[in-house]
Amino acid sequence: MDSFVTIKENVTEQIIEKKSKFIAKLYYVENQKEIDNIIKDVKKQYNDARHHCIAYRLIENNSIIEKANDDGEPSGTAGAPMLKILQNNNLCNVLIIVIRYFGGILLGTGGLVRAYSESLQKAIEKADKIEKQEGREISLEIDYSDYEKLKYFCEINKIEISNVEYKENIICNLEILEGQIDKILEYLELKSIKIKNCKVLSKKFIIKKC
Repeated sequence: MDSFVTIKENVTEQIIEKKSKFIAKLYYVENQKEIDNIIKDVKKQYNDARHHCIAYRLIENNSIIEKANDDGEPSGTAGAPMLKILQNNNLCNVLIIVIRYFGGILLGTGGLVRAYSESLQKAIEKADKIEKQEGREISLEIDYSDYEKLKYFCEINKIEISNVEYKENIICNLEILEGQIDKILEYLELKSIKIKNCKVLSKKFIIKKC
């Protein structure tokens, strides 16, 4: 997978449908352990609610893991429609939990699907979406005299400097798109920024659009 859309920050929205309260909590997640811990914490926090319905899409080993759970609601009325919405919005590394407080009036299967879907849609509309693309982190060692030129280059080209170490020389970690290492090094040389050492570090998804 070269890129995916996710959310910048966790958001919460809620709706009331025939006296039932639906609280939608949309989370950014990076691994299964984080998902399990969030679900556990939410169920503990809202332990008086009737249902805690979930859906998530998570990228692991370049594949998408998907799961949905109706948590006691009629089959296919909560988790599945929410997962479909995540798919339609191309959202990954996200977890949605919708907590329902029953209001005493039955909604029927169609009403449940609409309520769970609407609560998630409102959360998605509220969230700031970002695109993450496959990239690399590289470590560059440069002279102190070249640091300001490197910072300016990164700023105008929207390249993130993820870490800086001040040693005998300055060591900067840059987040760049996959396949652009040679092009960037050539451009830096044209700008008379001397690279004393360059190390290609691990792959990672980096933010390119907000």
